[in-house]
Order: sequence, then structure tokens, then C-alpha cells
Amino acid sequence: MNLKNLRRKIDSLDKRIVQLLNARAKITLDIAGEKSKSGRSIYVPEREKEVLRKAVLLSRGPLNMQALEAIYREIMSASLSLEKPLKIAYMGPEASFSNLAALKRFGSQVSYVACASITDVFLDVERDASDYGVVPVENSIEGAVTHTLDMLVDSDLKIYSQIILDVAHNLLARSAKGKVKRVYSNPQVLAQCRIWLQENLPQAEQIEVSSTTRAAQICAKEKNSACIASLLAAKVYKLKVIDRDIEDSPHNITRFFVIGKADAGKTGNDRTSILFSIKDKVGALHDMLLPFKKYKINLTKIESRPSKRKAWDYYFFMDLEGHQQDTRIQKALRELESKCKFLKVLGSYPI
Repeated sequence: MNLKNLRRKIDSLDKRIVQLLNARAKITLDIAGEKSKSGRSIYVPEREKEVLRKAVLLSRGPLNMQALEAIYREIMSASLSLEKPLKIAYMGPEASFSNLAALKRFGSQVSYVACASITDVFLDVERDASDYGVVPVENSIEGAVTHTLDMLVDSDLKIYSQIILDVAHNLLARSAKGKVKRVYSNPQVLAQCRIWLQENLPQAEQIEVSSTTRAAQICAKEKNSACIASLLAAKVYKLKVIDRDIEDSPHNITRFFVIGKADAGKTGNDRTSILFSIKDKVGALHDMLLPFKKYKINLTKIESRPSKRKAWDYYFFMDLEGHQQDTRIQKALRELESKCKFLKVLGSYPI
């Protein structure tokens, strides 16, 4: 078959795809009406996960899973924007890793609000200025983002979903690599690229700034300068990508929470996050963990934070496998509550 005939086939398929997408969009509007009647949330992470799972199972190739997920991310983003003009708050500025995480989850068809701090993201959602917020919670190299944990103590917002982002650092500049005299980035990123910088730019001065985006903004205006930032920053600030993936560790992953005012439903593959404080006695923490062993619940994370209300008083943040509606989880949490001073379920969400 010649090229002309093959292109005719593509045109015919495109016509059907557009018709099907619009048919899907009309059903989405009907669903929006039903959600409005019942007061349900527009964004439903458990449904999103099911749609993506089915799309992957239906595929026989040659598109791979990542390609299908990217396509469906935009289809679902367009559907969300039809149901309601969603606003998503994230810790900015534009092209930050929080921005990338928000785009990965919500796509390009919703509105985004860049906030100056994690506190501002929480406040934006609490005041209904935004529908959901995206905040970092931990990095595989740097550990927990303590500001987010501290905000979860007093906020009434729920963890509604999680986003796992592979963090890749890239050297961006307007000049050639050999002419770079200064490299800008935030302290954590410079530390994560220390070996690469020593081997490739030993003569360049390393200058710490508040964020990778701020580094890109400076680099865009200054001669003989480079920055370490995301590929999105290169696009936004019109910088050339000199080198990709320059981080010393290839396993650099950041976990983000989507926060909102509702609880997410069950998917059968969920995680629940809780926090609790313990009574000051010998073996107190051991006693807190016994209910989870008793009901065979796997704990995936435990992190302590000072309460800031009393010296040597701590909160413990814990992640466990399962949903808060599961019978085993409910029994374990009841027993835990009877033993500890304070217990708060932060949310259940799809893994």
C-alpha cells in the first residue's frame, strides 16, 4: 500500500476518534449533572485509576503503557474541565517540580495557581480559592518534607490522591557548556548533582537560589551562566538543554499529595495515612504498633515530628496498606485510638 492510501486510512481513523471523543464528552456532561445532584466531587481518583487500568488491559500494542496513560491523562483532563473549571494550587513558581507533578495528575486542560509556599497551598484550598492542592511530602534522597507534615496536623483537608514523580535534573543554558562560569540551582539540587558538577564543570561557581525556577529565570538573563532545572523550565524560559539527567543518583523520586475536602473511595489497592501522639511511658510506641500486627496490616512508613506544643512531645505519621473503610483497618484504628493520646486519619487514596 502506498503512502497516499496509508494517510487516507489515518484520516478516516482520525474522523472516528474525534467523533468518539465528542460522544465521550457528552456522557461526561451527563455524569457532571448527576454528580452535582448528589454533591459528589468532580475529581474521583478511584475512577481515574480504573479508567487507566482498563485502557492498558484493552491495548494490544504497539502503544506502550506510558503512551496510553499520557493520552488518557489529557482525555480525562478535558473531561474534568467540561464538568467544572477546576483550579489546582501548587507550590510555585511555574516550572517547579510541584507544577510538573500537578500536570502529571491533572493534565493541561485545568487551571493552575502557583502559590508561594506549602502553607499557601493549604490556605488556598481551605478557602475554596482552589479545588485541590498539590504538595510534596517526601523525596527518596532528602527524606520527608516536614513543612507538609506539620500542616497536616492542624488542617481539616484530606489526602485525596498521591503522585509519584521521577525527578530528573538537567543542565540548561543559553551559552555553550565550555563557556559556563556560574551554575544556579537550589541547595538540594546542587547537592544531588555534586559529583557530575565536579567532573564536568569543575571551574564553574555554584550559586544557591531559592528554587530551580528562580535559577532558570536568572540564567535566561545572564551571560555565561547555566542552571539545573526541569525540561519544563527550559521550555518556559527558552533555554537550551545542554545535558540531561545529571543527578548523581538515578533513583531520585519525589512523592506528592493531592489535598482536598473529601475522602477518596476504595479501589482495592489503597493506602491510608494517619497521625497519632503517644502517652509518655516505656514501650508506648511498641503498644501502638500491636493492633496492626494483630490484624495483619502492612505498615509502609513511620515518621516522627515534634509537636511544637510541649518539649519532647512527638507526633507519629504512619502509612499503611488498605483503606479506612476496610474492616481490618477500622478494628486496628479503634484499638490504636484507645491506646494513644490523639489519632487523626489523614486520608485513604489509591496507590
